[in-house]
Amino acid sequence: MHQMTRPASPDSLNLRLWALAWPLMLTNLTVPLLGLADAAVLGHLARPEYLGAVAIGANLFTILYWTFGFMRMGTTGLAAQAYGRRDQQAQMALLVRSLVLATGIGLLLILVHQPLIALGLALMDPSETVRTLAADYAAIRIWSAPAVLCQYTLVGWLIGTQYPRGPMLMLIVANSLNIGLDVLFVTGFGWQSSGVALATVLAEYAAALLGLGLVWQRRPAHLVIGRYLLGRLADYRRILQTNRYILVRTVTLLLALAFFTAQGARQGNTVLAANAVLITFLMIISNGLDGFANAAEALVGEAVGQGQRAQFRAICATVMRWSLWGAVLFTIAFMLAGHTLIGWLTSITAVKVTAWRYLPWLWCLPLAAVWGFVLDGIFIGATRTRDMQNTMILSAIGVYLPVWWLTRDWGNHGLWFALITLMLARAASMGWLFFRHSRNDTWFT
Repeated sequence: MHQMTRPASPDSLNLRLWALAWPLMLTNLTVPLLGLADAAVLGHLARPEYLGAVAIGANLFTILYWTFGFMRMGTTGLAAQAYGRRDQQAQMALLVRSLVLATGIGLLLILVHQPLIALGLALMDPSETVRTLAADYAAIRIWSAPAVLCQYTLVGWLIGTQYPRGPMLMLIVANSLNIGLDVLFVTGFGWQSSGVALATVLAEYAAALLGLGLVWQRRPAHLVIGRYLLGRLADYRRILQTNRYILVRTVTLLLALAFFTAQGARQGNTVLAANAVLITFLMIISNGLDGFANAAEALVGEAVGQGQRAQFRAICATVMRWSLWGAVLFTIAFMLAGHTLIGWLTSITAVKVTAWRYLPWLWCLPLAAVWGFVLDGIFIGATRTRDMQNTMILSAIGVYLPVWWLTRDWGNHGLWFALITLMLARAASMGWLFFRHSRNDTWFT
């Protein structure tokens, strides 16, 4: 039985939270740099089709890989709880088994990539030239699947074992190498969009190898990676059971965002483009505030692993307070500089004017979405992933779609209102479960 100790002081908890959060915020906010580097190199070529092909191909892989984001989230919660118990063998066993799963799923994606890519390109329906170039890009980029999924596992494990600088170092290496190889392959060798794909693949493998090196350094000296770490089938079933709920939750969220994009497209190319600009800011909000959520995953998992109820409550209060301040700052920034930021992303007058018209919805977004982000972090740390799945399904089917249906006459305003209600429904349903678990003391069972 764990010895009951007093929770850390508020100052100590703030310092621990920020020590975890700031490298993760920096890591999350620099994720778009890979795409920006690709666009910057290709955007100066004579033919715009190359840029279009990479934009479509990269979007396809973002959706494909994000579907398997459970490899990161599920690993974090389980690793954090093992870290809280100070169980080094369980930490290493989880890492080895998760890497085996990640590699297996990655190889399976390579085997079945042709129908997946064909389906994705058919849904996006680009011009014939762009489709051909995008297919060539995808045929190369798919080879990064094992590396990307292993990176998810490594990042999750490093966050769970409270080494947030590891993911930051991995991303710095990936970005730096990707930019350098982009210039070499495209400008130097003239390989165009295929060169960009190869640069990204090599950068992903380099980051994965660095991650393996970092966890190798952190392995306990007395533990030898052998058969007992590989485990039995039941051990893999436990990992998959935790992760399957996150998979359903993630796919539901992806479908909700895809529905938002599709309904915007039905209102014309200008509305579609304006929504795309504003959704870019949603990604920035998500990536920024997820630093606190990621820190919550590690600290909550540690508290649950130790059975420290008072510490758990203190962590939740601290993370919620800092997340709220972050959301307030985002809201102020978009209110003061929203017009300017939109101008930076597009020079097309019609798109700018349309985006300005719907900008007030963006002001509401941080405060509506922040609670879902931070509660995700708490529920992942406590490995309450089934609750995450159920609340997402309820919010999407029971709130988001009915609200959109009832407000169709509002046009794009109705679409944005529905998206805001999706965020609020997630916050309300997860908040209710949070208080129920706290009242019934079921976080630790």
